[in-house]
Amino acid sequence: MFHIDRRSLRFRLLTRLGGASLAVVLFAWYLHGFFLHELAKDFLGERLKDEASHIVTLLKKDERPVAQLMAAAREESLSFHHFYVLRVGEKVSTSLPALPTQMLPLLEGKGDALFMHQFQQQPLLVYRHVFDIRGDAVQLLIAENFSPVEQGLTRVHWWIAASAILLWGILISLNLLAVRRGLKPLSVLRHQLSELQSGYRKRIVLEAPSELDALVSQLNTLLDEFDLRLTRSRESVANLSHALKTPLAALTQVLRGKRPINEVRRGKMLQRVETIHSQLETELRRARIAGPRAGQTTRPVEEAQRLIEMFQGIYPQRTFLLECLGVSNEHADSWVNVETQDFTEMLGILLDNAGKWSVNQVQCRLTIESDQIVLCVEDDGPGVPQAQLAHLGERGWRQDETHPGYGLGLSILAHLVKHYAGCVSYSTAGAGGLRAEVHLPTRK
Repeated sequence: MFHIDRRSLRFRLLTRLGGASLAVVLFAWYLHGFFLHELAKDFLGERLKDEASHIVTLLKKDERPVAQLMAAAREESLSFHHFYVLRVGEKVSTSLPALPTQMLPLLEGKGDALFMHQFQQQPLLVYRHVFDIRGDAVQLLIAENFSPVEQGLTRVHWWIAASAILLWGILISLNLLAVRRGLKPLSVLRHQLSELQSGYRKRIVLEAPSELDALVSQLNTLLDEFDLRLTRSRESVANLSHALKTPLAALTQVLRGKRPINEVRRGKMLQRVETIHSQLETELRRARIAGPRAGQTTRPVEEAQRLIEMFQGIYPQRTFLLECLGVSNEHADSWVNVETQDFTEMLGILLDNAGKWSVNQVQCRLTIESDQIVLCVEDDGPGVPQAQLAHLGERGWRQDETHPGYGLGLSILAHLVKHYAGCVSYSTAGAGGLRAEVHLPTRK
């Protein structure tokens, strides 16, 4: 049994195009009938006007009395096969006895006119002409039976209706072909998606109309993002496997051995456990990176305020200040194209690092511009020597071993910023501490 999918795009296009074409055909058919009727009316009206002009010319040239003129007009009308009514003063002459009673109201009009009138259930096309003869007002009505013309027009009009139905069928067929051809790229896209799911294709390659360019581009971007995440996950697993295999084997060997564990060996074991911990933390934090193509956004002002309150509780002996630039009150909750967890990770690393090294105060400045967001965090701690600023962000590098940590925070920060095609720079703050500045390109 043939099934019609009313939700399909093809069905919707065909029904809408078919309905629109039917409306156009019906409207054109109506206009044809209307203008055809008006054209016939104007054509016959010109004949009546010419006849009226001929009669008027004859009457004005004739010097006979009015009664003889009206008799002459009656004889003249017989050669034209038209109905007429002639009134001169109070006297009325007509070609048919019944005409005056039916058409007397038409004689009362002023000026020349052409109009339709029903007489004995038949349409008459009537032309009224008003003129003077030797000072007497004269009204002349000339009429012609319009029924034969209307019958011919009706036949022509219904022939046109049959042609219009045929034309509408041709339009439906052409619409069907056009819709089928226009939707062919969607069928190709569906086929390529099936190949993509089966593993026979890596990207979408489609010669499609410009309206589908954005869709194909977004699909390929999504595929690239999936590939990037899969590659990152595999790299993380491989790094963990490679980095943990040797320390775990060494710890297992020590624990299975019978030698006593002295302080030296205990310290080495503790160092290996810390290495394992740092590796786990690094790879897990990298695995959480979403990146700019994840289609996620965040409210930077709201997240920055939340982080400031959180670190104020972690480091109560420090004062955390937040300054927002380029953000008006009505746009304070604006969204930017940075994933929320990535943003909190980057700003959290900067605030945590500044909280550890500061003495009294940490200054955070958030600047939102049309094409980028800038994070600047300054502390009043001892700072970093100029020669060592270039080493900040290197994996595992620590300036002071007395402070807790594994030297991973700034390394993860650099990795995060790189994903967003941004940059991070370090310099000496005005208070003598470290000044870290992150520039993240954003798009609306």
